[in-house]
Amino acid sequence: METITLGQNGPVVTPLCIGTWAWGDKLFWNYGNGYGQEQLQQAFTSALEAGVTFFDTAEVYGLGKSEQILGEFLQQTQKQVQVATKFWNWPWRFTTQSVSDALTDSLKRLQLERVELYQIHWPFTFFLSQEAIINTLADEVQRGRIGAVGISNYSAKQMREVHQILTARGIPLAVNQVPYSLLTRQIESNGVLETAKELGVTILAYSPLAQGLLTGKYTVESGEVPSGARRIDPRFGKDGLKKIAPLLSLLREIGEKRDRTPAQIALNWLIAQGNVIPIAGAKTAAQVQQNAGALGWRLTDDEVSDLEKVSRPWLH
Repeated sequence: METITLGQNGPVVTPLCIGTWAWGDKLFWNYGNGYGQEQLQQAFTSALEAGVTFFDTAEVYGLGKSEQILGEFLQQTQKQVQVATKFWNWPWRFTTQSVSDALTDSLKRLQLERVELYQIHWPFTFFLSQEAIINTLADEVQRGRIGAVGISNYSAKQMREVHQILTARGIPLAVNQVPYSLLTRQIESNGVLETAKELGVTILAYSPLAQGLLTGKYTVESGEVPSGARRIDPRFGKDGLKKIAPLLSLLREIGEKRDRTPAQIALNWLIAQGNVIPIAGAKTAAQVQQNAGALGWRLTDDEVSDLEKVSRPWLH
């Protein structure tokens, strides 16, 4: 299995990450309705069997339930698994000790003594300054409880600020986790991707399949309706689906030539950008197997270019 180093000298991980937002989340993903812990266990096992050992979670996913479920699964394997989780800056967290306490609580739920990657979920700060949070995480790197520091949903300017604070502590900024897909290409036009390359920061691409739109499951013809909050997302409406039809057609065309699914083509396009790791959510073993099918091969330069051209409407 090919591997990628997070940032300049961070943890070495697989080029695909399994996202666990749906693990325990009832609000958006209807956890417990149509899937539960048994299906998630199968998904976890299937990922390891496919050689994918990088998992991303967050303390806010299912209000800790995602970390708890992942922690239980980790106890059942001897394989080395790399875990990333995230700190949510609630307004009532107004001391640096509260940042360390949040990490302690995450580690307890995950049943780990150390997490390979710890990220700040959003750039808002409330009562704690960015510098205070970042320096606390740098302290935790030195304590050995964090392997690398990351951020999520940060702009190019905010990335530079965090990078500067960490550099003063001799610690590289490892990742910026942002939305990135063929239908969400804003990081290419707003400076985030360019800045990440300049600073040696890895992009973790969340919603790499645009919450299912790039799987080909949802079309005007199929009449498929998504579950949960996606029902009211206009992108899944008739007009939204008509707009993405040319892109889906090209994904199918390339997929048929390669005996791959549209989702696998879409994920491989992200990997082809270089130093980009898609975070593909999975609730079942079948979804994991489909996502893992994006690995072990590469789109040609012409295929990458053709997909870039047809998806240009989503650059801004």
